[in-house]
Amino acid sequence: MTLRAITLTLCLLAAPAAAQDVAERYNDYPTEVRADYVFACMATNGQSRQVLAQCSCSIDRIASILPYEDYVQAETVLSMRQTGGERMAVFRSAASANTMVADLRRAQAEAEIVCF
Repeated sequence: MTLRAITLTLCLLAAPAAAQDVAERYNDYPTEVRADYVFACMATNGQSRQVLAQCSCSIDRIASILPYEDYVQAETVLSMRQTGGERMAVFRSAASANTMVADLRRAQAEAEIVCF
C-alpha cells in the first residue's frame, strides 16, 4: 500500500468519529432544556407555528455555538443576578461571570439574526 492510500484510509476511518463528536456536541442539550427554552420563547414572541419554528431554530443555533455546560453556567449567573443581597454581588461583578453571560448573549444575538 502506498503512503497516499494509507493516508486516505485513515482519513475515511476518522471521519465517522469526527462526525459523531460534532453530533454529540450539538446534541448535548437535554430535550427538556430545549423545550423549556422554546416554551419561554413562544410566551414572549407569540403562539404561532411560525414562532415555534423560529424558537426551535434559536435554541438549535445557541446549542451549536455554546456547549451545554457553558449555557447552564451563564443561565445560573443570570438567575443569581436577579436575586438580591450581598452574597449575590459576586455574580454581578466577577469577570468570569460577565464573560459567561456575554458569550450567551452573543449566541442569542446570532440565533435571533439567523432565526427571526
